[in-house]
Amino acid sequence: MKVALMVTCINDALYPETGRAVVALLRRLGVDVEFPAAQTCCAQPMVNTGYLDEAVPVVRTFVDAFAGYDAIVTPSGSCAGSARHQHSLVAKRSGDAALQSAVEEVSPRVYELSEFLVDVLGVTDVGAYYPHTVTYHPTCHSLRMLGVGERPLQLLRAVRGLTLLELPGADQCCGFGGTFAVKNADTSIAMGTDKVRSVCGTGAEVLTAGDNSCLTHIGGLMTRQRAGVRAVHLAEILASTGSEPWGERR
Repeated sequence: MKVALMVTCINDALYPETGRAVVALLRRLGVDVEFPAAQTCCAQPMVNTGYLDEAVPVVRTFVDAFAGYDAIVTPSGSCAGSARHQHSLVAKRSGDAALQSAVEEVSPRVYELSEFLVDVLGVTDVGAYYPHTVTYHPTCHSLRMLGVGERPLQLLRAVRGLTLLELPGADQCCGFGGTFAVKNADTSIAMGTDKVRSVCGTGAEVLTAGDNSCLTHIGGLMTRQRAGVRAVHLAEILASTGSEPWGERR
């Protein structure tokens, strides 16, 4: 199987350890993952803001970069959702039949990390060790657009040393929402504050999720409140072992 890593903009710019953790995890599971250097943005910020025409060249770059791969794995439900659901809208609007055909070929091969591990590799125990109490926030796109469901929880329950604590109101949005947090800052902060209250109420040491965008929002609020809870991406927990404690690096 020829597998590519779609690292995403936020991980490339702010959280390179998440991308490295995905590579380490997949290689440990026997997957020879490649990193196409031509990849850029998935076009989600443009699409969400209504700039579909401007998104056309970005989608074209995406399908060119990831053409020929059997699976494209990304540590982001948000970006996976964009590729699987928004790219076809952009391609159809462009009127470019070749682009539409390329999107139809590439987009279904994009997997959020937990989907790839559970559905494609058939694995729930990835050999991880993470001796901490953890609570999980299912991000909106992974929950509603992709329907990842229990997959991340299945993976977390199999991690040795980890105690998984239920997050009350887990399905409620954290308030990030990409440009929503910029355009509606007060509402975003209020929603994030509610989420932080729920996280702290669990008594967990660590909050995890499948999107660093949401973890940035919630984690920033927790830091400013001196909540004492770390925000760690799911990939870094799953990549952690006794000798390689990825999730300790934040």
